[in-house]
Amino acid sequence: MSRWIATWNPEDPEFWASSGRAIARRNLIWSIFAEHIGFSIWLIWSVAAAKLPGAGFTYTTDQLFTLVSVPGLVGAIVRFPYTFAVPRFGGRNWTIVSALLLLIPAISLAILVQHPETPFWLMVVAAATAGLGGGNFASSMANISFFYPDREKGLALGLNAAGGNIGVSTVQLLVPLIVVAGGGVHLERAGLMWIPLVILSALCAALFMDNLSTARSTFVDQALMVRHKHTWVMSLLYIGTFGSFVGYSAAFPLLLKTQFPDVTMNLAFLGPLVGSLSRPIGGRLADRLGGARVTLCNFGVMALATVGVTAFAASRGLTGFVACFLLVFAACGIGNGSTFRMIPAIFGALNQRMVDAGVCEPDKARAFARREAAAVIGICAAIGALGGFFIPRILGQSIKATGSASTAFGVFVAGYAICAVATWWFYRRSALLERV
Repeated sequence: MSRWIATWNPEDPEFWASSGRAIARRNLIWSIFAEHIGFSIWLIWSVAAAKLPGAGFTYTTDQLFTLVSVPGLVGAIVRFPYTFAVPRFGGRNWTIVSALLLLIPAISLAILVQHPETPFWLMVVAAATAGLGGGNFASSMANISFFYPDREKGLALGLNAAGGNIGVSTVQLLVPLIVVAGGGVHLERAGLMWIPLVILSALCAALFMDNLSTARSTFVDQALMVRHKHTWVMSLLYIGTFGSFVGYSAAFPLLLKTQFPDVTMNLAFLGPLVGSLSRPIGGRLADRLGGARVTLCNFGVMALATVGVTAFAASRGLTGFVACFLLVFAACGIGNGSTFRMIPAIFGALNQRMVDAGVCEPDKARAFARREAAAVIGICAAIGALGGFFIPRILGQSIKATGSASTAFGVFVAGYAICAVATWWFYRRSALLERV
């Protein structure tokens, strides 16, 4: 049964108080659940790749980093059609489909890891299908952005994203425990354990989520946003924040294993956990202080913390290395929340100018802003996810060439400096977009 809501006006206080808030909250809850499973599947190879040598596979370190990075590339690519699918098919309908597609990577992993003779190219194909889980984030964020009024978007998007992001720490905490439960290494369980949860998330989406008729737009309408300057500026900033989060999350287990081979304690899940929990804080701070201000300060923290990571990696100081990396993860999470809050604020301010100039009615301007922001959120989410590919690849190449990750971290610090300058130049140096 198709569930479409024909009238939706969250900016109307009476509508929001009477029925809008309850409906939006219900959709948010089940969107978080589906996105959580998607993130878990997306980053499952961050754990599986680190366990392959113990299961009899003879891949090189660089090949293992490739398995970790490929889901990030595919996840970035599929985020474009996933974003466009929400207004085309409906948020509820697409959540059902995108959830069921996760059966492909879960089943393929469960089968192939039982055969150490599996050729590397086939394992890469299996890892690539995990990227489907990365697409769920873009469609989920675009969908939820339609449900909430501008004044509450920061927190709602932050909670939605955090609930998904925390799937990374879930998979990195639970999978290592489950695959060795009862003795031996049963790596196939890393895929099998998610199958019933995938089916449950699709069922819950079918029963409890809604489609919004007011969120419908054509592919051409959405594609026009790629020509907008702020789409590309915000994509750059999101590479710096979310790209770092997903890239470090994917690489952290292998990075710890290569830089500190004597450490047997599972510490990798802590980074994604800290980054996920800090994301709503970024959204809330952006609601109160302005997204651009929070984002600018955040890039400074990320750069300084990365310098600390580099220093402790060189001196083999595990405690300092982990502490600085957790600070990087926390800053990534806050930056994720603040940058996503900037997007609806930017397009709300731009459309308000049209109202002030008398060329557009307020209701139409708000509707335009919501559709534009949703499209840009999806585009930024897709481009930002490229960090999940490039960061593990840069780290892998740095370790292969020099034996350390210092060169890679130097590249990352330079990237954060560029993002900070862009934030200041476009959103803080004047009152042009003072509401951002």
